[in-house]
Amino acid sequence: MNEWALTKLSYGVYVVTTWADGGKPTGCTANSAMQVTAIPATIAVSINHDNFTNECIKNTGRFAINILGENSKPLTIGTFGFRSGRDFDKFSEKPMLKDFMPIIDDAVAYVTCKVINSMESETHTVFLGEVTDCDILNNDDNPMTYAYYHNVIKGKSPKTAPTYIEEK
Repeated sequence: MNEWALTKLSYGVYVVTTWADGGKPTGCTANSAMQVTAIPATIAVSINHDNFTNECIKNTGRFAINILGENSKPLTIGTFGFRSGRDFDKFSEKPMLKDFMPIIDDAVAYVTCKVINSMESETHTVFLGEVTDCDILNNDDNPMTYAYYHNVIKGKSPKTAPTYIEEK
């Protein structure tokens, strides 16, 4: 089996945010998010069981998807993708709030959701969220695809990514 065929699926690059205990914003970089219905608008997002964000979404029942653009700072992806919110404050500044959810200023658009269902796989939780708010923050930037992240930025995937493939 050639697992690299799976990299031909279309993905974006997102930062999924929510709240930790004590009102602390947290989040993680994700690449598996999609709209699954139009009415009501429903989004699915896949978060690894080991990610602090997974635990926090389960506790709050809410999340936001921050859609990154091709001009988003690589530091944003690194901060949210390669450090844990359990022991590191990923928000150096107070985040914007939209629908009471933390939104990063580096996003081209955001979508806030309330969890309406979830499904467990061996390594990830797929959260289904009904859209409660969404807006475009920057019309001058194209959404970043996962292919762009790998081919242009030369980014790597952490082992917790649903699309991680071990180099051989």
